[in-house]
Amino acid sequence: MIEPYVWDLQEVDETQVADVGGKGAHLGGLSRIEGIRVPAGFCVTTDAFRRIMAEAPSIDDRLDQLSRLDPDDREAIRTLSAEIRRTIEGIAVPGDLGAAITRAVTQIGEQAAYAVRSSATAEDLPTASFAGQQDTYLNVVGPTAILQHVSRCWASLFTERAVTYRRRNGIDHRTVHMAVVVQRMVFPDAAGILFTADPVTGNRKVATVDAGFGLGEALVSGLVNPDVFKVRHGEVVAKAIAAKKRAVHALPGGGTQEVAIDSQRQDQPALTDAQVVRLVRLGRRIEAHFGRPQDIEWCLVDDGFQIVQSRPVTTLFPIPESGDQENHVYVSVGHGQMMTDPMKPLGLSMWRLTAMVPMHEAGGRLFVDVTRRLASPASRDGLLDVMGKGDPLIRDALETVLDRDDFVPSLPDAGPGRPPARDASAPVEADPAIVTELIERSQVSVAALERDIRTKTGPALFDFLLDAFEEHKRVLGDPLNLQAIMAGMEATWWLNDKLQDWLGEKNAADTLTLSAPDNVTSEMGLALLDVADVIRSQPEVVAFLQGVEDEGFLDELPRIAGGTEARDAIEAYLDRYGMRCVGEIDITRPRWRERPATLVPVILDNVRNFEPGAAERRFEQGRRKAQKKELEVLSRLRTLPDGDRKADETKRMIDQVRAFVGYREYPKYGIVSRYFVYKQALLEEAERLAQANVLSEKEDIFYLTFQELRDVVRSRQVDDRLIQQRKDAFRSYHALTPPRVLTSDGEALTGAYRRDDVPAGALIGLPVSAGTVEGRARVILDMAEADLEAGDILVTAFTDPSWSPLFVGIAGLVTEVGGLMTHGAVIAREYGLPAVVGVEQATRLIRDGQRIRVHGTEGYVEILS
Repeated sequence: MIEPYVWDLQEVDETQVADVGGKGAHLGGLSRIEGIRVPAGFCVTTDAFRRIMAEAPSIDDRLDQLSRLDPDDREAIRTLSAEIRRTIEGIAVPGDLGAAITRAVTQIGEQAAYAVRSSATAEDLPTASFAGQQDTYLNVVGPTAILQHVSRCWASLFTERAVTYRRRNGIDHRTVHMAVVVQRMVFPDAAGILFTADPVTGNRKVATVDAGFGLGEALVSGLVNPDVFKVRHGEVVAKAIAAKKRAVHALPGGGTQEVAIDSQRQDQPALTDAQVVRLVRLGRRIEAHFGRPQDIEWCLVDDGFQIVQSRPVTTLFPIPESGDQENHVYVSVGHGQMMTDPMKPLGLSMWRLTAMVPMHEAGGRLFVDVTRRLASPASRDGLLDVMGKGDPLIRDALETVLDRDDFVPSLPDAGPGRPPARDASAPVEADPAIVTELIERSQVSVAALERDIRTKTGPALFDFLLDAFEEHKRVLGDPLNLQAIMAGMEATWWLNDKLQDWLGEKNAADTLTLSAPDNVTSEMGLALLDVADVIRSQPEVVAFLQGVEDEGFLDELPRIAGGTEARDAIEAYLDRYGMRCVGEIDITRPRWRERPATLVPVILDNVRNFEPGAAERRFEQGRRKAQKKELEVLSRLRTLPDGDRKADETKRMIDQVRAFVGYREYPKYGIVSRYFVYKQALLEEAERLAQANVLSEKEDIFYLTFQELRDVVRSRQVDDRLIQQRKDAFRSYHALTPPRVLTSDGEALTGAYRRDDVPAGALIGLPVSAGTVEGRARVILDMAEADLEAGDILVTAFTDPSWSPLFVGIAGLVTEVGGLMTHGAVIAREYGLPAVVGVEQATRLIRDGQRIRVHGTEGYVEILS
């Protein structure tokens, strides 16, 4: 090492981020890889930065102010960050530090030109790249100019964009320090960027090279469009050569300038195919060294490549671990469960332990491997049919993979020697007593769980829970349970298909299923209307609820007039539905019983928007509408050729759908009821661990898997670093968008609607509840922030059962995720709300307050204003 504050790049590796920042650490690591050329240089360490910061105590006060600012208050951030930058740039570099930097420059070459580059301790990390957040200066000549630009790099830790980026990523300004990389300048013939995985599709087998003439600054700044090459298995498989009219070149005395490129060269490729393949080979070596896909900045000098930067690609969705080298196709569980947010480790492991099929984790989400089912022609057709009915985008994505003949192997159908799969769709009689019996079985099982778990603690609790998970799966896998679910779904599909064929009527089942009996999710929404009826006549209670800010409000209610009745009504609701919450498949999410204040805005909306007795009236109106529709359909059918047979078949299916479609929602209610019992027991165990100082706080158990938590309870020891790593990873997963379908190559497929029957500019989705409605769009991402008025149309990312209390107060529904039989669709039909689901990026393309028209029968949304 040259000096305490100045380290040669050759002495640095990627473990020293705290000393030389992300960029410096990666460059040091790169310089150690055999066959990789990195321009000579050195790092000015973070100790130098801390020393400079200590020279200006006033910066501390400004950092305090900065940490209190709203990340959206751009003007205040701009003003304060500019003050901090001016202060840092005004600090004279201490003599010994300046001399050390000058000596390092002299050793490499005093008259040479240099790139002076920021290297913060929170950049080029696996979870946050911070690309472009701090400053780089090219072609800096002479020690005096280099010292000046080192100061500018220190100051650039507080550019407006860097400050905002840290605030949005939850990173404390004080924890980030700035090193500076000073490297000998390279004057390339061509330069650009290499992604060792396709940044658009995520495919890890496809590398992408962007190339242009001169310095890479022309590409990074957007001055020119690059040539783009795609390489797979050592071959250029696609390329697009751009007209490159300008380039950035270095000036002899320092600095850079734009220059025009000779017209005859503009359309020439910046690299030959052979050079591209050679570059990708170097990229694969770098990727192998760092253990993950890389975003690499390169320069071509005299037909040799020099690497000037490499950082992890943080935007790629991770791939589930398979343990083999075979091709795999994974389907998202979250899209089917209406919960595409990341889940915490305990939530992931509990869902996997209680699921009916094996699941794989990646990016905080769960996936099912469908490769074998796709490989066999018989099971493939069944899978595509079910997926298509549920979510056409998943079917389209799977068909896209199948169109590549070489990806999914072809296996023979199961021969006669193999036992037939259990037939969940075997006919079941339309007898309401079946549903009553199934609900009673579930209630008895949950009651036994609640009774038996009370005495279990320590390791015995975990043994008990493993047995409870088997009972959990037994109840779900009961053949009668599966038959009842399928009976309602298949009757719905049958009615829609046949009545369109026979009567030309689309989605007739949407009306025939209105106010179906035994739908626990729609009952949950109506029951909150009954709670509002109790509260509406008590003005003091209404006023009190409008000021609720914490979870203690139920204890305070009895102190005001009418408060005891209001509290009893809310408590009774929580006794029945308090185990529910948004994202309820993740056991770590706070339940309504734990955070009852979540329900207050919805109750107040109901008080404002409805008259007394609305729940009973709405249910009865829906029932009568369905009854009237049944009589009308049967009457019309009897006038057709062979009409009596068609009417009799239809009547059987209507009876079937009325008997069973409501039950579709009950198994999830049973699962979530059991989950709340599990959770309460685990949190009591966590409380004991926290009191014994094994855990810092009881919620730390959410960042352990079930098995890891079991081990902690046995050993009374926990790895605090593991918990912190899990917290950091969970935070980073929020930035990732889970694909509907993911391959083992890392290719993320979202699918497409292949339709040409919608108006220009309309947003296409899946029609799941018939009718057309026009109204004000309310874009709501958090149910607790709902503020709805009669006639509003709810636009959100996804709705699980916990959203159904909002459905009673809206006129229509638009979601980004969903299928024909997912919860939001079922409840929309139950309440007679026109609904379109699976509308990609609906919450970004539709602005809150815009007027929109939802075509629930045709499956598209028009933005009117």
